[in-house]
Amino acid sequence: MADENKGWGGQLPEWVHEQAVAWRKHLHQHPELSFEETETAQFVEDTLRSFGGLIISRPTKTSVLARLVGAYPGKTLALRADMDALPIAEENTFDYVSQNPGVMHACGHDGHTAVLLATARLLVEQKERLHGEIRFIFQHAEELPPGGARELVEAGVLDGVDWIVGEHLAAQLPVGQIGVVYGQMSASPDNFTITVNGVGGHAGFPHRSVDTIAIGAQIVTNIQHIVARYTDPLERLVVSVTQFTAGASHNVLPDKVTLKGTVRSFSEQVRKQAEEQLQRIVAGIVSAHNAQFEFQYVYGYDPVVNDEALTRIVEEAAIEVVGKERVVHNPPGMGGEDFSAYQRKVPGTFINIGAGNIEKGIVYPHHHPRFAIDEDALANGVALFIKAAEKLVDWQS
Repeated sequence: MADENKGWGGQLPEWVHEQAVAWRKHLHQHPELSFEETETAQFVEDTLRSFGGLIISRPTKTSVLARLVGAYPGKTLALRADMDALPIAEENTFDYVSQNPGVMHACGHDGHTAVLLATARLLVEQKERLHGEIRFIFQHAEELPPGGARELVEAGVLDGVDWIVGEHLAAQLPVGQIGVVYGQMSASPDNFTITVNGVGGHAGFPHRSVDTIAIGAQIVTNIQHIVARYTDPLERLVVSVTQFTAGASHNVLPDKVTLKGTVRSFSEQVRKQAEEQLQRIVAGIVSAHNAQFEFQYVYGYDPVVNDEALTRIVEEAAIEVVGKERVVHNPPGMGGEDFSAYQRKVPGTFINIGAGNIEKGIVYPHHHPRFAIDEDALANGVALFIKAAEKLVDWQS
């Protein structure tokens, strides 16, 4: 920190780690799905009210906004954490596993919430020295499009905000590292559903049927050309079929097959071309075999694109937290994140906080039933938010 009179001189209070871990474990035991975060939001609101000094509201039924308005005029910074869990049956065996069967915090949102709660408690102590405002956004429904971020933007949580910073606990990074991405960070996660309708019949007399499984197999094979032959090799694009549903018996040709999958891209032009090419390929194959089809294509979140100037400032903060040798530049990834909805409104950056640890067996990827985080990462997340705030808003010494 350039000025030790601003903040805590590099060391967080001793309570931060213990309290953040306790909050995270409580949230991990009580996960709730997207748009259903009723108890989670109430826990967050009650905890925030216990700090004092915050203006607290509920922009939507299952989200919470806390505003820390300083004693002096100045800039406004928003910090965001997501709160929702996933429809996954947890397979971990530690003593704070999910108590909600079939629902699990398998992406670290429990940790994100705990980090932002601890950050809010710390920054409340600086209220009388703060120039401007800091907003703490506890967001619902990151995991399920259309997502909670868009709703919160529409509700006005970013009105008057100059920047927004978000963090994600990253299992692919070892604890102690912080990952920074300039520009394009995550892709647009679009989804498609293709239903092929043919004529069912006896498997021993295929000439009397229109074989939807054979047609569906051709679709799976041919849509690989969208990436391999129809898209500029320098563009990033993934087209994956993830579900193929058909049939119920070994001797019956089904009259219907359903294919589902995802298209991931960074370019709006590539995104639209992929949709058009997918539908054209399906139409051609189905027509050639005298079948019919239904095609549904749903646009997911926009790509996350980090603001370069803001990212540079937050990277400087990260270097002060963990040291230059532990700040890494991550490549873009094909995952999706609705943080992009905020970035369409104001400059924003999204930062990865290393949370993996091979020595502790914390090696499972996000959305895995044995996903876990090294809880030492929580303090790094808090420290980064604090340092970023110190650099982006002014404090009266």
